[in-house]
Amino acid sequence: MKDNSIILKIENISKQYRLGLVGTGTITHDLNRWWHKVRGKDDPYLKIGEANDRSVKGTSEYVWALKDINFELRKGEVLGIIGKNGAGKSTLLKILSKVTSPTTGEIKTKGRIASLLEVGTGFHGEMTGRENIFLNGAILGMTKKEITLKIDEIIEFSGCERYIDTPVKRYSSGMTVRLAFAVAAFLEPEILVIDEVLAVGDAEFQKKAIGKMQDISKGQGRTVLFVSHNMAAVKSLCSRGIVLENGYTSFEGDIESCVEYYLANNIEKNTNLTYSANDNNAFIKKIKIKEKLIASGDNLKIQFQLNSKYTGKINIHLGVYNFNDEKILHLSSEYFNEGYIDQSNENHVCEIQRNPLPQGFYYINIGVIRDNIELERLKKCLIIEVINSDFFNCGVILKPTALKSKFLAEYKWY
Repeated sequence: MKDNSIILKIENISKQYRLGLVGTGTITHDLNRWWHKVRGKDDPYLKIGEANDRSVKGTSEYVWALKDINFELRKGEVLGIIGKNGAGKSTLLKILSKVTSPTTGEIKTKGRIASLLEVGTGFHGEMTGRENIFLNGAILGMTKKEITLKIDEIIEFSGCERYIDTPVKRYSSGMTVRLAFAVAAFLEPEILVIDEVLAVGDAEFQKKAIGKMQDISKGQGRTVLFVSHNMAAVKSLCSRGIVLENGYTSFEGDIESCVEYYLANNIEKNTNLTYSANDNNAFIKKIKIKEKLIASGDNLKIQFQLNSKYTGKINIHLGVYNFNDEKILHLSSEYFNEGYIDQSNENHVCEIQRNPLPQGFYYINIGVIRDNIELERLKKCLIIEVINSDFFNCGVILKPTALKSKFLAEYKWY
C-alpha cells in the first residue's frame, strides 16, 4: 500500500462454501483439486457455484458467500457494512478477523485488528472477567504491562466492577458484551471490527458504546468497521458505507446514500396503496389511497370503508413510519366529529393537507379503538413512496412570509 493513509485494503475477496456436508468434499474432488494444482492450474471448483440467495432453491452444491469484494479504508475512517441477513456481512468480518480464510483474494493491513463478532467470542466461561481481560489482551498482542495500565478504565467503562472477579459463565449476555466491547475498545487496536453485538446491550450502553467508537475514530484516529441493522446507529457513527447483497457489493458511497439505497431496494419497497380485509368480521373492510404519485406538500387522502355489520362509536388511529421504524406522524380521529367516528356510516376519509413527508418510503399502521380498548390492528397495511417537491409552493425564492404562514401541515377526518 503506497498511500500511507490507507490502513486496510481488500482486493477481490471471495469465499465459497459447499452446502450439505461438513468437510472439503469427496476424495474424488480432493484428487481433482490436487491434480489441477500440481499442473499449475486453477481449482476447478472455483468456476462453479451460485450466488448466495437463501430465498431460492439452487442447483449447485457450491455457493459464493462473498464474491469479488474490493474496498480501501483510511486511518480514522468508519465504514458501515449493511445488508439483509445472509448478504455476507459476518463472513466478510470473519475473514478480516482471520477467523476464516478467503477462497480467493488478498487482504493488506497495517496494525492490529480487534474483533467483536459474537457475544462471548474469545471469553472462557470458567475464567473471571479480570482474567478474560488479560486473555483477550494477550490474543490481541498486548503485553501484560500494557493491559495492567488500561484495566481500571476497562472495568469502569464496562460497568461490571462488582462481578469482575466472578466467572464469566455467570454473566448475562449484556454484561458479556459490555466487557468484551470495553476490552476491544481500550486495548487500542488500529482497526476495530464490530458485528451487531451492540444490539444485545441496553440503550444506555449502546449510546455509551457509540460515543466511544466516535472517540476512537475521530479523537484517536483509529479505523472502525461496523455492521448493524440499526440504520440510525449506522448513520450517526459511519462516514462511508457498503451495501452487500447475496455476497456482492451492490452499492458503495457516503453513508446517507447507502442507507437510502438499502431502504429503497432491500426492504418492502413496492408501493401498496390499497388494503382489503380477508376476514368478513374485520372492522375495516378496505383502505385506499387514490394518488399514485405522492409529492411533499400535496394533499393526501386516505379513504376508509368500514364494516356495515357493526354500529357504534369508534376511533381510528393512523401512524406513518419510515423504514427505520420511526414514527413520523400520528393521526387520530378522536379530535374530530365530537371525538369519534360513527361506524354506521361506512365511508370515511383522513386527509393530510400539505403533507410534510420528505422523499422516501413509508408504511402505515392502523388501529381501531373503542373505550381505550384496541379492537383491531393493521400493520404495514399501506406502503407509500413520497417524492420531493416544492413544499412551500414559492418557486426558486423562499420568502420569509411563506415560512411563517405555510409551514405547518394540517389533517382532518370526515
